[in-house]
Amino acid sequence: MKIVVVAVLIAIVAALFAALVFLYRDAGRGKRVVWLLTLRVGLSASLIAFLVFAWWMGWIGAGGVR
Repeated sequence: MKIVVVAVLIAIVAALFAALVFLYRDAGRGKRVVWLLTLRVGLSASLIAFLVFAWWMGWIGAGGVR
């Protein structure tokens, strides 16, 4: 479970960095920036939903992964 959370966090940061690169490269005219930022928001929402579901199922608690 920890590996999944860390992998999604890395993907979120990578999408944010890639959006920054395309913002400078395309000068804000392309749709790649919007697509990558949408992907980042989707990954963030999915991660929060997964963590809430894992807490609800009892897989994680106040002390971490059981």
